[in-house]
Amino acid sequence: MTQQSLFSVISPIMVGPSSSHTAGAVRLGLMARNIYKESFSTVKFVLYNSFATTGFGHGTDKGLLAGLLGYSVDNPIIKDIFNNAKNINYSYEYIQDISRFPNSVDIIIDKKMKISGDSIGAGEIKINTIDDFSVNLSGKYDTLILMYKDKPGMISKVSDIIQKENINIATLNCGRSTKGGIATMCIELDLPADEKIVNTVKNIKDVFFVTNVGKLN
Repeated sequence: MTQQSLFSVISPIMVGPSSSHTAGAVRLGLMARNIYKESFSTVKFVLYNSFATTGFGHGTDKGLLAGLLGYSVDNPIIKDIFNNAKNINYSYEYIQDISRFPNSVDIIIDKKMKISGDSIGAGEIKINTIDDFSVNLSGKYDTLILMYKDKPGMISKVSDIIQKENINIATLNCGRSTKGGIATMCIELDLPADEKIVNTVKNIKDVFFVTNVGKLN
């Protein structure tokens, strides 16, 4: 069992004031950056519920932007991020929606990708969807994400490729739009999937998207 200090359980080392509204926001931004991977010029943040009502005072708006720009939760630049993001066109929208988690956000990057996630407390996060496809990303592990045509045998084919490289699977989550439709697979790994694994998975028939998302430090 991994030992944790009392301070790590209570809250991450961070620029405050709130672990859920500030540190969680930074980590959501960082995770979106790891998923999108490319440089970007525009981003829209849609904040829901508690993020929308109290996020401004807790620095949620700053944290999301800072994370997307690659700054960690303990970087003091977060407090002044608006003066350090002059080449980025950023905007915010605030919505109340009881179907969404209290601390929830959509991050829309260059109008190309929408990443939705929640800050679930003590700096912990969960990414729920990428372009409305269900995923389950905590940021605690390197994660292989793929989209494919739903059919029997896909899970075993992918897991066999990973295991042949002697990489342990921590968690595996699947979802699908309809039977025989588009399916997603999120595989959290103890080690990152290298280019060889990614390319081998890409070559499986009816797999049309594969990416490796790095864990958060």
